[in-house]
Amino acid sequence: MATHLHRLLLLFLPSLLLFRRGTPPPPPPNPSAAVYPVVLVPGNTCSQLEARLTDAYEPPPESPQCGAGSNERGRWFRLWRNATAMDDPAVAPCLSDQLRVVYDPAARDFRNVPGVETRVLGFGSTAGFLADTEANKDLCMRRLVEALQQAGYRDGETLFGAPYDFRQAPAARGQPCRAFGRFTRRLRALVERASRENGEKPVVLVSHSQGGYFALEFLNRSPLSWRRKYVKHYVMASTGPGGFLLPLRNLASTPGEAVEAPDAFVALPSPVVFGAGTPPLVVTRDRNYTASDMLEFLTAIGVPPLGVTLYETRALPVQLGFRAPLVPTTCVNGVGVSTMKQLVYWDGNFSETPEVVYGDGDGLLPLASILALDTVIGSDPRQEYYKSIKLADTSHAGVVSDAAALKRVVDEILWSTPM
Repeated sequence: MATHLHRLLLLFLPSLLLFRRGTPPPPPPNPSAAVYPVVLVPGNTCSQLEARLTDAYEPPPESPQCGAGSNERGRWFRLWRNATAMDDPAVAPCLSDQLRVVYDPAARDFRNVPGVETRVLGFGSTAGFLADTEANKDLCMRRLVEALQQAGYRDGETLFGAPYDFRQAPAARGQPCRAFGRFTRRLRALVERASRENGEKPVVLVSHSQGGYFALEFLNRSPLSWRRKYVKHYVMASTGPGGFLLPLRNLASTPGEAVEAPDAFVALPSPVVFGAGTPPLVVTRDRNYTASDMLEFLTAIGVPPLGVTLYETRALPVQLGFRAPLVPTTCVNGVGVSTMKQLVYWDGNFSETPEVVYGDGDGLLPLASILALDTVIGSDPRQEYYKSIKLADTSHAGVVSDAAALKRVVDEILWSTPM
């Protein structure tokens, strides 16, 4: 009934300086002095979505109550996150159905199910970042927002938010992707407005988790002259270019959803990091799979041919194109937390729960994915300033919520880096 909701919730749920290149920044300025405006891009499921139903909406056959006499038709209502509806067994199936996206072969793009219109709430503000529980405050940058406000930042004046439709994902260049195109246009306008309203100062762009994939693609698809004019510093927290294993496990259990969830492929392990010559990510009696074998793995677990094609044409090129943003960049990641590094389906039955082999990481990102930042970004000769910070015994969400980690992140935001 709520399989899609379940997948959404699962998928996205002392420090050591390892790498620094370029002129070190000066000490943090006095918070009461003039500051550079900050734009935050949150992690997955941390943005609020509203929906409106039209007469074209047809409820699923097993849940006719979702459409018959619905009070939601014609008016906007909270689609995500609607805790009341999620707890109501009569309404939860409606929420799950209306959250779906489907692939439109004619448009070569993903869209809402027919009859469902959606919009992202509160673009430009951090007020809409999901924070209705303490756990969501930790995951969705609310602790960071509070810390920045204590440092003197004000929402809508010097502090801005860029929520997005987390069900979607950036697609390869040349592939239609209306959702990411819309996000790119809105974020570019927001950055320019934040700069203009703060004395033409460039912004500090800060992302967490999946927000890093969106923010980095945004930067790399923006003209270099624009980046250098408007972005003073990019602080990327809890993002690794190599992806992680949880999407593999989720797809193995619900392979059919691959054609209804473009975000399912965003963080699949990348062959750049987990390709030939690396330990296998998936082990069975008959064969093993690295990220270089992802097409075969997706076929083996039962992903429909369309889903395999969408991965190959829309998601994989984005993974392969992960590169340095060419603006001053600091990457902050947790390490020292038990993290999935291998899945064992010994009998080859991918519908069963696998045996999990654990290694180092942040609880979600394996260490290899985190360290790849130093190769992908840090080793690019065009990247004039780069710093990589590894926070010991710090989880994926802890980077933007634990007190000591928050201080490091805020210090990086306050520091004025070279241009």
